[in-house]
Amino acid sequence: MSDRPATPLLDQARTPQELRKLNPGQLRQLADELRAEMISAVSTTGGHLGAGLGVVELTAALHYVFDTPNDVLIWDVGHQAYPHKILTGRRDRIRTLRQGGGLSGFTKRSESEYDPFGAAHSSTSISAALGFAVANKLANKPGRAIAVIGDGAMSAGMAYEAMNNAKQAGNRLIVVLNDNDMSIAPPVGALSAYLAKIVSSRPFLSMREFAKRLAQKFPRPIHDAAKRMDEYARGMATGGTLFEELGFYYVGPVDGHNLDHLLPILENVRDSDHGPVLIHVVTQKGKGYAPAEAASDKYHGVQKFDVVTGAQVKAPPGPPAYQNVFGDALIREAERDSTICAITAAMPSGTGVDRFAKAFPDRTFDVGIAEQHAVTFAAGLAAQGMRPFCAIYSTFLQRAYDQVVHDVAIQNLPVRFAIDRAGLVGADGSTHAGSFDITYLATLPNMVVMAAADEAELVHMTHTAAMHDSGPIAVRYPRGGGTGAAIPEVPQQLPIGKGRIVKEGKSVAILSLGTRLEEAMKAAEQLEALGLSTTVADLRFAKPLDEAMIEKLLTSHEVAVTVEEGAIGGLGAHVLTFASDHGLIDNGLKLRTLRLPDVFQDHDKPEKQYAEAGLDAESIVGTVLAALHRNNAGLPARA
Repeated sequence: MSDRPATPLLDQARTPQELRKLNPGQLRQLADELRAEMISAVSTTGGHLGAGLGVVELTAALHYVFDTPNDVLIWDVGHQAYPHKILTGRRDRIRTLRQGGGLSGFTKRSESEYDPFGAAHSSTSISAALGFAVANKLANKPGRAIAVIGDGAMSAGMAYEAMNNAKQAGNRLIVVLNDNDMSIAPPVGALSAYLAKIVSSRPFLSMREFAKRLAQKFPRPIHDAAKRMDEYARGMATGGTLFEELGFYYVGPVDGHNLDHLLPILENVRDSDHGPVLIHVVTQKGKGYAPAEAASDKYHGVQKFDVVTGAQVKAPPGPPAYQNVFGDALIREAERDSTICAITAAMPSGTGVDRFAKAFPDRTFDVGIAEQHAVTFAAGLAAQGMRPFCAIYSTFLQRAYDQVVHDVAIQNLPVRFAIDRAGLVGADGSTHAGSFDITYLATLPNMVVMAAADEAELVHMTHTAAMHDSGPIAVRYPRGGGTGAAIPEVPQQLPIGKGRIVKEGKSVAILSLGTRLEEAMKAAEQLEALGLSTTVADLRFAKPLDEAMIEKLLTSHEVAVTVEEGAIGGLGAHVLTFASDHGLIDNGLKLRTLRLPDVFQDHDKPEKQYAEAGLDAESIVGTVLAALHRNNAGLPARA
């Protein structure tokens, strides 16, 4: 296309094998072309931009120096891997990113042999790379494992657990710390690059190893003192004492955009027989694209945008996003109650906690990518009389399930869980879908689980959670904008375990949980048009169930259907268990459960995902008609 950038060198480097045919002096131009191609592609698809722009030179250098895919390259997290996808045979599909049937926005094993490990949640790369490295060592295979981890991901305990266990990998494990916020080391320059090059070189490593062996000949006190002096001297020069204590040979910091510095250091590490090694690389998010460099969030995630101006395509005005409804509702609760506080795990804007933080900075805690700590921290706050709201995406709360069970539920502590991104999430796909929270929370004793059907319900449920001191309580709500429901000026405290009848009928009962209520109402209209009088109930609670309402609906209607945006084992399973325990099934009850399918759904437009999952109005109607043995005209189906 005429609006695409000219990329003569990139055109020759469709795979890493072709990339390695270039001269080192050509890599600067190739990196510039790679950056231009990425900007052009993301401008048409939207997606993650800033992180990928920051690793363009690093990506080219890693594939140039190492023998990928025999040397496995693992990106943590995958949203910085767009340049990697372009260089690994997927350039012709790069403009299908995050679209139905197109490339994933993250690394994905089924997509390419150059994606050895899927990564969409953070802080997994070192553990995975260690597994690859040890497997190669045990099988006597030559391959190395390189983990590229951002400094934000280094705030998770899992990264340090892996590093503490890494010695057994030997020189087969290389960790590249992509420090893109300048949060670990001061700005790097010629001196630090020179030091990094020296300490990664074979002569220096050999001299250091000789000194170690020599020190071992001396009495133990002298040997220990020499070791401490070695670490202290290198730590003063490079800042890597922490990583040395964890068993890594530290190299850096080095400018991740300077190929003249980066290439020889990577080559030194590649050819070294010492390890494991950690290379501290400093990069700039949004590098090489002025609008991204100037943005406070470095254009982390973007809509489609104009390449020249950087202006993003604005979505048409509509209802407020659920996360902002929650954030504003929590502010109002905190204005009347000084014990209310908010906790987030590195997602303040994604959860609406950023709004709360502006109003109550002293009562806001961003703990970094540390969901386990977030939950137990909230438990401690609750045990000491505070009313903490732990705001975490559904898919990320999975990482803290043991803490939810052991530290919160068993002790019956009143931690409030605000579960954002519950349900399907469109372009972010299966790794970010909130499919399982109903199942994994509603199975726990002492837990209350609510699901908001619209913005007004979310406000009421936030207030209900704030007032609930007798144990843990959770409210789940989806990604994106609401339904347009009016925000109540005065929130209501909902009675625990009580639903509401939204529409009354006689023949069909639709029992909805959460934001599928709108589709349930559409289905009711279609069923009414077919002569089937339909009741629609918003159960509000997956636990405890409104047993009185459910029993009445199941015994007074010819067919009942539960509808939820969650996996098997959730609301439908609990309703079926209740019906079984109370002998309702013995009476010939036609009870059907609609839920997410037992698959990991790929990224696509939300409406297509819902249709595929069988959670749209047409699917609800089809389920009712099938249960009644009727066709689409509402007439009895032929035998």
